[in-house]
Amino acid sequence: MRLSAHYSRRVSNPQWGPPSTKTVSWFDPAAAARAGAALSGRDHLQAMLDGHIAPPPISGLLNFTLVAIGDGDVRFRCTPDESMYNPIGLVHGGLVCTLLDSVAGCAVQTTLAAGIGYTSLEIKVNYLRPVRAGEGELEAVGRVTRHGRRVSFAEGEVRDARDRLVATASSTCLVFDLSG
Repeated sequence: MRLSAHYSRRVSNPQWGPPSTKTVSWFDPAAAARAGAALSGRDHLQAMLDGHIAPPPISGLLNFTLVAIGDGDVRFRCTPDESMYNPIGLVHGGLVCTLLDSVAGCAVQTTLAAGIGYTSLEIKVNYLRPVRAGEGELEAVGRVTRHGRRVSFAEGEVRDARDRLVATASSTCLVFDLSG
């Protein structure tokens, strides 16, 4: 496959207008993971919500925030911007999928004891409507549907600022001991 000059190196074209920039800052994710490993999953997320543990770098990159925690459920908010657009001028479905993967996984995390972790095994996403920057905040909710010792199941949904359903997901997470 031959790459065009645009993809093989960064170029600029005056017809494109001025470039936009986005600065992303984060804190050491290893330090946050170490601090969280000593806590139950729910306490880890609560410490993050309370500002005692730094949020993960991806939350700054994709502009989403944990806003509520329950037993087996979580709520995130996200404000998409143009940096998340795909080639046809809509927010890329990968943002919505990442948001759903995050709320489903964190919902599972709320059910875990200290020293126990999880990772996504699979996720199925149903996209129901497009998302555009400037249309307001998205809200994502994740909830555990079945918690197991080795595998847990969760679902999630994303709604737009007008409370319209944007996407849903079902997720399977592997549960494991963090010590290896």
